[in-house]
Amino acid sequence: MAKEKSTAKELEDLPGIGPASAEKLKAAGYDTIDKIAASAYSVLSEVAGINAEAAKKAIEAARQATTISFESGESILERRKSIGKISTGSKELNAMLGGGVETNGILEAYGKFASGKSQLGFQLSVNAHLPVGKGGLAGAVLFLDTEGTFRPERIESIAKASGLDPKKVLEEMFVVRCSTTEQQILTIERADKLIRENNIKLIVIDSLISLFRSEFIGRGALGERQQKLNSHIHKLQQLADNYNLVIYITNQVMDNPGILFGDPTTPVGGNIIAHAATTRLYMRKSKEDKRIVRLVDSPGLPEGECVIKITPDGIRD
Repeated sequence: MAKEKSTAKELEDLPGIGPASAEKLKAAGYDTIDKIAASAYSVLSEVAGINAEAAKKAIEAARQATTISFESGESILERRKSIGKISTGSKELNAMLGGGVETNGILEAYGKFASGKSQLGFQLSVNAHLPVGKGGLAGAVLFLDTEGTFRPERIESIAKASGLDPKKVLEEMFVVRCSTTEQQILTIERADKLIRENNIKLIVIDSLISLFRSEFIGRGALGERQQKLNSHIHKLQQLADNYNLVIYITNQVMDNPGILFGDPTTPVGGNIIAHAATTRLYMRKSKEDKRIVRLVDSPGLPEGECVIKITPDGIRD
Protein backbone atom coordinates (compact mmCIF):
# COMPACT_ATOMS: atom_id res chain seq x y z
CA MET A 1 0.00 0.00 0.00
CA ALA A 2 1.43 3.38 -1.03
CA LYS A 3 2.17 5.96 1.63
CA GLU A 4 -0.25 8.87 1.79
CA LYS A 5 1.54 12.02 0.68
CA SER A 6 1.99 14.61 3.43
CA THR A 7 0.16 17.92 2.96
CA ALA A 8 1.99 19.77 5.73
CA LYS A 9 2.40 23.50 5.07
CA GLU A 10 3.41 24.79 8.50
CA LEU A 11 5.85 23.35 11.05
CA GLU A 12 2.98 22.59 13.42
CA ASP A 13 1.44 20.34 10.73
CA LEU A 14 4.35 17.90 11.02
CA PRO A 15 3.95 14.88 13.31
CA GLY A 16 5.57 15.36 16.71
CA ILE A 17 6.03 19.12 16.24
CA GLY A 18 3.85 21.07 18.65
CA PRO A 19 3.73 24.86 19.19
CA ALA A 20 6.60 24.79 21.69
CA SER A 21 8.84 22.68 19.42
CA ALA A 22 7.94 24.85 16.42
CA GLU A 23 9.00 27.98 18.32
CA LYS A 24 12.35 26.41 19.20
CA LEU A 25 12.90 25.44 15.56
CA LYS A 26 11.99 28.89 14.26
CA ALA A 27 14.31 30.55 16.78
CA ALA A 28 17.13 28.35 15.46
CA GLY A 29 16.38 29.26 11.83
CA TYR A 30 14.36 26.15 10.87
CA ASP A 31 11.33 28.18 9.86
CA THR A 32 10.17 26.37 6.71
CA ILE A 33 9.15 22.84 5.74
CA ASP A 34 12.03 22.71 3.24
CA LYS A 35 14.60 23.37 5.98
CA ILE A 36 13.13 20.58 8.11
CA ALA A 37 13.24 18.21 5.12
CA ALA A 38 16.94 18.90 4.62
CA SER A 39 17.94 18.62 8.29
CA ALA A 40 19.55 15.69 10.10
CA TYR A 41 17.60 13.60 12.61
CA SER A 42 20.09 14.21 15.42
CA VAL A 43 20.16 17.98 14.88
CA LEU A 44 16.38 18.31 14.66
CA SER A 45 15.94 16.20 17.78
CA GLU A 46 18.34 18.38 19.76
CA VAL A 47 17.00 21.72 18.54
CA ALA A 48 13.29 20.89 18.89
CA GLY A 49 13.67 18.97 22.14
CA ILE A 50 12.01 15.82 20.77
CA ASN A 51 13.18 12.21 20.62
CA ALA A 52 14.96 10.75 17.61
CA GLU A 53 11.96 8.73 16.43
CA ALA A 54 9.70 11.81 16.42
CA ALA A 55 12.39 13.74 14.55
CA LYS A 56 12.56 11.01 11.88
CA LYS A 57 8.79 11.09 11.39
CA ALA A 58 8.79 14.90 11.14
CA ILE A 59 11.58 14.90 8.55
CA GLU A 60 9.89 12.13 6.54
CA ALA A 61 6.61 14.09 6.47
CA ALA A 62 8.47 17.27 5.50
CA ARG A 63 10.20 15.45 2.64
CA GLN A 64 6.89 14.12 1.35
CA ALA A 65 5.42 17.63 1.46
CA THR A 66 8.22 19.20 -0.57
CA THR A 67 9.10 18.95 -4.23
CA ILE A 68 12.40 19.42 -6.03
CA SER A 69 12.26 22.02 -8.77
CA PHE A 70 14.69 22.14 -11.66
CA GLU A 71 15.75 25.21 -13.61
CA SER A 72 17.77 25.79 -16.74
CA GLY A 73 21.25 27.24 -16.85
CA GLU A 74 19.76 30.23 -18.68
CA SER A 75 17.38 30.99 -15.81
CA ILE A 76 20.25 30.73 -13.31
CA LEU A 77 22.22 33.20 -15.43
CA GLU A 78 19.24 35.55 -15.37
CA ARG A 79 18.89 35.16 -11.60
CA ARG A 80 22.57 35.94 -11.09
CA LYS A 81 21.94 39.38 -12.51
CA SER A 82 20.44 40.22 -9.12
CA ILE A 83 23.77 39.45 -7.40
CA GLY A 84 25.01 42.48 -5.47
CA LYS A 85 28.61 43.48 -4.80
CA ILE A 86 30.42 45.36 -2.05
CA SER A 87 33.50 47.37 -2.94
CA THR A 88 36.74 46.57 -1.11
CA GLY A 89 37.99 50.15 -1.36
CA SER A 90 40.68 49.12 -3.85
CA LYS A 91 40.03 49.25 -7.60
CA GLU A 92 42.67 46.58 -8.25
CA LEU A 93 41.23 44.20 -5.65
CA ASN A 94 37.71 44.85 -6.94
CA ALA A 95 38.85 44.02 -10.47
CA MET A 96 40.52 40.81 -9.28
CA LEU A 97 37.23 39.83 -7.58
CA GLY A 98 35.16 40.57 -10.67
CA GLY A 99 33.85 43.94 -9.48
CA GLY A 100 33.75 43.46 -5.71
CA VAL A 101 32.67 40.92 -3.11
CA GLU A 102 29.57 39.06 -4.33
CA THR A 103 26.41 38.27 -2.42
CA ASN A 104 25.22 34.64 -2.20
CA GLY A 105 28.73 33.48 -1.35
CA ILE A 106 31.41 33.18 1.31
CA LEU A 107 34.65 35.14 0.98
CA GLU A 108 37.48 33.77 3.11
CA ALA A 109 40.66 35.75 3.77
CA TYR A 110 43.52 33.94 5.47
CA GLY A 111 46.98 35.07 6.45
CA LYS A 112 49.33 35.71 9.35
CA PHE A 113 48.70 38.38 11.98
CA ALA A 114 48.78 41.98 10.71
CA SER A 115 48.19 40.81 7.13
CA GLY A 116 45.10 43.02 6.77
CA LYS A 117 42.27 40.51 7.21
CA SER A 118 40.47 42.49 9.93
CA GLN A 119 41.04 45.74 8.04
CA LEU A 120 39.30 44.30 4.98
CA GLY A 121 36.44 43.29 7.27
CA PHE A 122 36.16 46.85 8.62
CA GLN A 123 36.21 48.30 5.10
CA LEU A 124 33.49 45.94 3.87
CA SER A 125 31.44 46.70 6.99
CA VAL A 126 31.47 50.40 6.14
CA ASN A 127 31.01 49.98 2.38
CA ALA A 128 27.98 47.72 2.88
CA HIS A 129 26.12 50.89 3.94
CA LEU A 130 26.85 52.67 0.65
CA PRO A 131 24.00 52.89 -1.90
CA VAL A 132 23.51 50.08 -4.41
CA GLY A 133 25.51 50.87 -7.52
CA LYS A 134 27.99 53.00 -5.59
CA GLY A 135 29.98 50.24 -3.97
CA GLY A 136 27.48 49.06 -1.39
CA LEU A 137 24.23 47.26 -0.71
CA ALA A 138 22.47 49.93 1.41
CA GLY A 139 22.24 47.46 4.27
CA ALA A 140 23.27 46.79 7.85
CA VAL A 141 26.01 44.48 9.18
CA LEU A 142 26.25 41.60 11.65
CA PHE A 143 29.80 41.41 13.02
CA LEU A 144 30.97 38.44 15.11
CA ASP A 145 34.18 39.30 16.97
CA THR A 146 35.89 36.16 18.30
CA GLU A 147 39.35 37.66 18.92
CA GLY A 148 38.56 41.03 20.50
CA THR A 149 39.71 42.91 17.40
CA PHE A 150 36.61 45.01 16.66
CA ARG A 151 37.38 48.72 16.93
CA PRO A 152 34.49 51.20 16.53
CA GLU A 153 37.03 54.04 16.20
CA ARG A 154 38.36 52.40 13.04
CA ILE A 155 34.85 52.07 11.63
CA GLU A 156 34.31 55.75 12.43
CA SER A 157 37.43 56.93 10.57
CA ILE A 158 36.70 54.76 7.49
CA ALA A 159 33.07 55.93 7.43
CA LYS A 160 34.12 59.60 7.52
CA ALA A 161 36.53 59.01 4.63
CA SER A 162 33.72 57.31 2.68
CA GLY A 163 31.36 60.27 3.13
CA LEU A 164 29.04 58.37 5.46
CA ASP A 165 27.64 59.39 8.84
CA PRO A 166 29.81 57.44 11.34
CA LYS A 167 27.07 57.47 13.98
CA LYS A 168 24.53 55.96 11.58
CA VAL A 169 27.01 53.35 10.36
CA LEU A 170 27.78 52.24 13.93
CA GLU A 171 24.08 52.19 14.81
CA GLU A 172 23.48 49.78 11.93
CA MET A 173 26.29 47.43 12.96
CA PHE A 174 25.21 44.59 15.23
CA VAL A 175 28.34 43.38 17.02
CA VAL A 176 28.55 40.17 19.05
CA ARG A 177 31.67 39.51 21.12
CA CYS A 178 31.78 35.70 21.07
CA SER A 179 33.76 33.95 23.79
CA THR A 180 32.74 30.32 23.07
CA THR A 181 32.04 28.25 19.96
CA GLU A 182 28.49 27.64 21.22
CA GLN A 183 27.84 31.39 21.33
CA GLN A 184 29.31 31.78 17.84
CA ILE A 185 27.21 28.93 16.44
CA LEU A 186 23.98 30.03 18.15
CA THR A 187 24.38 33.62 16.94
CA ILE A 188 24.39 32.40 13.35
CA GLU A 189 21.67 29.77 13.93
CA ARG A 190 19.35 32.48 15.27
CA ALA A 191 20.32 35.23 12.82
CA ASP A 192 17.32 34.90 10.47
CA LYS A 193 15.03 37.23 12.41
CA LEU A 194 17.77 39.85 12.89
CA ILE A 195 18.57 39.77 9.17
CA ARG A 196 14.93 40.20 8.11
CA GLU A 197 14.13 42.97 10.58
CA ASN A 198 17.28 45.03 10.03
CA ASN A 199 18.08 44.52 6.33
CA ILE A 200 21.47 42.97 7.07
CA LYS A 201 23.50 42.56 3.89
CA LEU A 202 26.88 41.52 5.30
CA ILE A 203 27.95 39.05 7.98
CA VAL A 204 31.55 39.24 9.18
CA ILE A 205 33.20 36.62 11.41
CA ASP A 206 36.67 37.63 12.58
CA SER A 207 37.88 34.96 12.92
CA LEU A 208 35.90 31.85 12.05
CA ILE A 209 38.35 29.32 13.49
CA SER A 210 39.85 30.99 16.58
CA LEU A 211 37.47 29.64 19.23
CA PHE A 212 37.32 26.19 17.60
CA ARG A 213 41.12 25.92 17.84
CA SER A 214 41.16 26.87 21.52
CA GLU A 215 38.29 24.60 22.59
CA PHE A 216 38.98 21.47 20.52
CA ILE A 217 42.57 20.59 21.33
CA GLY A 218 44.43 17.53 20.12
CA ARG A 219 43.88 14.99 17.39
CA GLY A 220 41.19 13.20 19.41
CA ALA A 221 38.93 16.27 19.28
CA LEU A 222 39.54 16.96 15.58
CA GLY A 223 36.56 14.95 14.32
CA GLU A 224 34.06 16.72 16.56
CA ARG A 225 35.58 20.10 15.73
CA GLN A 226 35.34 19.57 11.99
CA GLN A 227 31.78 18.29 12.27
CA LYS A 228 30.65 21.40 14.17
CA LEU A 229 32.61 23.65 11.82
CA ASN A 230 31.02 21.99 8.79
CA SER A 231 27.49 22.53 10.13
CA HIS A 232 28.34 26.13 11.09
CA ILE A 233 29.73 27.14 7.71
CA HIS A 234 26.84 25.48 5.84
CA LYS A 235 24.42 27.59 7.88
CA LEU A 236 26.37 30.66 6.75
CA GLN A 237 25.96 29.63 3.11
CA GLN A 238 22.27 29.04 3.73
CA LEU A 239 21.90 32.61 5.04
CA ALA A 240 23.83 33.96 2.04
CA ASP A 241 21.47 32.16 -0.35
CA ASN A 242 18.22 32.91 1.48
CA TYR A 243 18.83 36.63 1.98
CA ASN A 244 21.19 37.50 -0.91
CA LEU A 245 23.91 38.77 1.39
CA VAL A 246 27.71 38.65 1.66
CA ILE A 247 29.55 36.42 4.13
CA TYR A 248 33.12 37.47 4.97
CA ILE A 249 35.21 35.22 7.21
CA THR A 250 38.82 35.52 8.30
CA ASN A 251 40.93 32.44 8.91
CA GLN A 252 44.15 31.77 10.78
CA VAL A 253 47.17 29.97 9.36
CA MET A 254 49.91 27.56 10.36
CA ASP A 255 53.26 26.58 8.88
CA ASN A 256 53.14 23.22 7.12
CA PRO A 257 56.36 21.34 8.07
CA GLY A 258 55.97 19.10 5.03
CA ILE A 259 56.65 22.02 2.65
CA LEU A 260 60.43 22.37 2.39
CA PHE A 261 60.53 24.84 -0.49
CA GLY A 262 58.27 27.84 -1.07
CA ASP A 263 55.73 29.38 1.28
CA PRO A 264 54.74 26.92 4.06
CA THR A 265 51.77 29.06 5.15
CA THR A 266 48.62 26.92 5.21
CA PRO A 267 45.10 27.96 6.23
CA VAL A 268 43.58 26.21 9.25
CA GLY A 269 40.33 24.26 9.00
CA GLY A 270 41.34 21.77 6.34
CA ASN A 271 39.03 20.71 3.52
CA ILE A 272 35.89 21.74 5.41
CA ILE A 273 36.61 25.45 4.96
CA ALA A 274 38.44 24.99 1.66
CA HIS A 275 35.39 23.41 0.00
CA ALA A 276 32.80 25.66 1.68
CA ALA A 277 34.37 29.04 0.90
CA THR A 278 33.24 30.38 -2.47
CA THR A 279 36.30 32.60 -2.88
CA ARG A 280 39.61 32.41 -1.00
CA LEU A 281 42.13 35.21 -0.55
CA TYR A 282 45.64 34.82 0.84
CA MET A 283 46.86 38.08 2.40
CA ARG A 284 50.40 38.82 3.49
CA LYS A 285 52.27 41.83 4.81
CA SER A 286 54.71 43.68 2.59
CA LYS A 287 56.74 46.84 3.15
CA GLU A 288 55.24 49.59 5.34
CA ASP A 289 51.47 49.83 4.83
CA LYS A 290 51.34 47.59 1.76
CA ARG A 291 49.66 44.18 1.67
CA ILE A 292 49.82 41.56 -1.09
CA VAL A 293 46.49 39.86 -1.83
CA ARG A 294 46.38 36.68 -3.88
CA LEU A 295 43.19 35.14 -5.25
CA VAL A 296 43.71 31.45 -4.48
CA ASP A 297 40.37 29.96 -5.48
CA SER A 298 37.11 31.05 -7.12
CA PRO A 299 34.52 29.20 -9.22
CA GLY A 300 34.37 31.90 -11.88
CA LEU A 301 37.60 33.92 -11.66
CA PRO A 302 41.23 33.19 -12.58
CA GLU A 303 43.98 33.24 -9.97
CA GLY A 304 45.57 36.64 -9.56
CA GLU A 305 47.50 38.95 -7.28
CA CYS A 306 47.39 42.64 -6.42
CA VAL A 307 48.85 45.12 -3.93
CA ILE A 308 46.71 47.22 -1.60
CA LYS A 309 47.52 49.84 1.04
CA ILE A 310 46.02 50.14 4.50
CA THR A 311 45.68 53.85 5.17
CA PRO A 312 43.99 55.90 7.92
CA ASP A 313 41.05 56.27 5.52
CA GLY A 314 40.76 52.52 4.91
CA ILE A 315 41.90 50.20 2.13
CA ARG A 316 43.18 51.87 -1.02
CA ASP A 317 45.29 51.02 -4.09
